[in-house]
Amino acid sequence: MTETFVVIGGGVGGGTAALALRTEGFKGRVVVLCDEPRLPYSKPPLSKGVLRGEEDPGRTALRPPAWYDKKDIEVRTGVAATALDVAAKTIALSTGERLTYDKVLIATGGRPRALPGTEGLPGVHTLRNLEDSQAISARLRPGARVIIIGGGFIGGEVAASAITLGCSVTVLEGQRTPLERLLPPALAGLYMRLHTERGVDFRTGVTVSSIEHGPDGLLARTSGGAEHLADVIVVGIGMVPADELARAAGIEVTDGIVVDGRCRTSVPDVFAIGDVANAPQPHLGGRMRVEHWQNAQHQAKVAAKNMAGGSAEFAEVPWVWSDQYDLTIQITGKPEPTDEVNLRGDVEGWAFSALLTREGRPVGCVAFNRADDVRAVRRIMTDRLPVPIARLIDPAEDLAELAKAYSPAAPEGAAKEYA
Repeated sequence: MTETFVVIGGGVGGGTAALALRTEGFKGRVVVLCDEPRLPYSKPPLSKGVLRGEEDPGRTALRPPAWYDKKDIEVRTGVAATALDVAAKTIALSTGERLTYDKVLIATGGRPRALPGTEGLPGVHTLRNLEDSQAISARLRPGARVIIIGGGFIGGEVAASAITLGCSVTVLEGQRTPLERLLPPALAGLYMRLHTERGVDFRTGVTVSSIEHGPDGLLARTSGGAEHLADVIVVGIGMVPADELARAAGIEVTDGIVVDGRCRTSVPDVFAIGDVANAPQPHLGGRMRVEHWQNAQHQAKVAAKNMAGGSAEFAEVPWVWSDQYDLTIQITGKPEPTDEVNLRGDVEGWAFSALLTREGRPVGCVAFNRADDVRAVRRIMTDRLPVPIARLIDPAEDLAELAKAYSPAAPEGAAKEYA
């Protein structure tokens, strides 16, 4: 009987995994279940080019339909998995069908965290899929009053897009600083300044207590008693992993689906990747659930290899980025608010990086338009290069040159010569 591998989820992780299965030489049946009514597509443009009306949504597809036909991959759009029976190895579908599998990959991603009491309220949106992006985009007109609840990356990207379109933008962030649980205060302050310098009314320590429709538009009240009027409100207060299917199936779930380094769950022949997967982090210790498309894409290739009989390990230092205005903000490692910040570059010109250290060792890097620094720190952390901490935190040092000089492939004495 022909082996059947099923991929649940039509995001970049699911789409990449299906293609990678063929690359790995799997000859059996591959089925991709997409609960959205379209082929797997890329979501980063949803808060940027598509939101601003600059990018054709059709161009976000990972591959054209003919490509899946050529690779003999069944993509079932508008079909969700509703239950997973890991004993019988079957998947119940929203169509009423039941699909038998030999191995299954869960790539269901996550869903936006909702602000209680606002679900379904006209004019109040979250942003996760193409329909969300298009609904928000339709309301972003010059002069439109936009409130964004949450000052993280999604909120920042929407703010940047709305300002670019001539909207009046207010960000209401509940924490004392944006990205408070991730960035040291000095960097969070710079991130906030990035937006205020471009015209965003960025307020922190503000909790929205209610939203209702009034005669002048949407009215958001804060716990401090302030009132803010808006034509559209975007809620960007984080994401929760879409792990219900796994949880109901008895698969171990703790802040997402628990997987090992090979993307295997606690149940044989069930794998998980991407935003929904909580994976070990060999370079930094502990476990992490990374919400970024590149992590999903790279995990997908590892999972596909292992589903096809391989024994690959996923062991990347995390790396995420966000495009806001004319800047690319990149973060690698696992920053914490208490990390020491070591700046280098042109802060006033928004071309700088911050090497983050903890107990005398590098743990991450945050960069604004300094991609080379992020790549260098990531390499230093990945390969555990023995670069002296005094040199790493010296702003006069070139991180890329340091990484090169201390790499195992460097000629003997290169590190000393570079000094």
